[in-house]
Amino acid sequence: MVNSVTNLGRSGVYDWLIQRVTAYVLALYTIFLLGFMVTTDVNYETWSALFGQTWFRIFTLLALLSIGAHAWVGLWTVTTDYIKAVGPRFLVQAACGLTMFVYLVWGIQILWGL
Repeated sequence: MVNSVTNLGRSGVYDWLIQRVTAYVLALYTIFLLGFMVTTDVNYETWSALFGQTWFRIFTLLALLSIGAHAWVGLWTVTTDYIKAVGPRFLVQAACGLTMFVYLVWGIQILWGL
């Protein structure tokens, strides 16, 4: 078993659980958005009204956090499987982590208007 400080779940079972839970959150979010777009005449007013509701902002924030965690576990798994040298693997993981952090902060700023 690979044990690393960059591993989000600290074990394979926790990583598996993180992947499954975040996948369900992202699936529900996608299904809701697709259903909303199919059943509603989407224009600026309806889109703004949807994102103006606190429950949907929280749901979107949960989806943002889920996509970050899901991507991190997936990228950690791929990098530990295919990049054996510690230095390059750390650099790739650091670049991926920084990118995901920037996207998360940017998404929160867009979502909450900060």
